[in-house]
Amino acid sequence: MEWRHSGSPHPKKFRVQKSAGKFLASIFWDQDGIHLIDYLPKGQTINTEYYSSLLVQLKDILKEKRRGNFTKVVLFLHDHVPAHLALATQKKLAYLCFQCLDHLPYSPDLAPSDYHLFPGLKKQLKFRHFSSDAEVIAAAETWLDGQLSYLFIIIFLLARKS
Repeated sequence: MEWRHSGSPHPKKFRVQKSAGKFLASIFWDQDGIHLIDYLPKGQTINTEYYSSLLVQLKDILKEKRRGNFTKVVLFLHDHVPAHLALATQKKLAYLCFQCLDHLPYSPDLAPSDYHLFPGLKKQLKFRHFSSDAEVIAAAETWLDGQLSYLFIIIFLLARKS
C-alpha cells in the first residue's frame, strides 16, 4: 500500500542482487598475530562440542608455533556466551590448561575484537557484492592481514591508558 495520486505512475522496483549470505568467523589471536580463524559451516551453530574442538585445535597450533616458548598455562579471554560458559567447556579449558581471565561483559578495554577488529571489517565489506563464500573469506583475510599491526597498537595504547 502506498499513497499516491491516481494518475501518477507506479514506482519502479529494483531487483536486489542475492548475496552470498552471512556466516560466522571465530578468530583466536594474541600479540603475535592470528593463530586460528574458523568459519562456521552454514546451518550450524556454535555449541559446546564445536567450541571445545576449536579449543583443542588452538592448543595444537600454539604448541606448534611456540615450540620452545610454550608455557603450561595459557591466559585466555573470551566472551560471555552460553557455549563459552557451559560446564563442559569449562572442563575442557581446565584440561587444556587455559586459565580464563575474568572481565566485565561488553568491556571495550578487554574485548578488543568486538570494538576494534570486527567493526572495521564490517565497514570494509559493506556494500560489496561477492558471488561465493570463498570470495568473502579471501576479502576478510586480506583485510585482517593488513590490520593486525594497527590493532596491536590500539591495544597497547588502551593498556597504557589505564
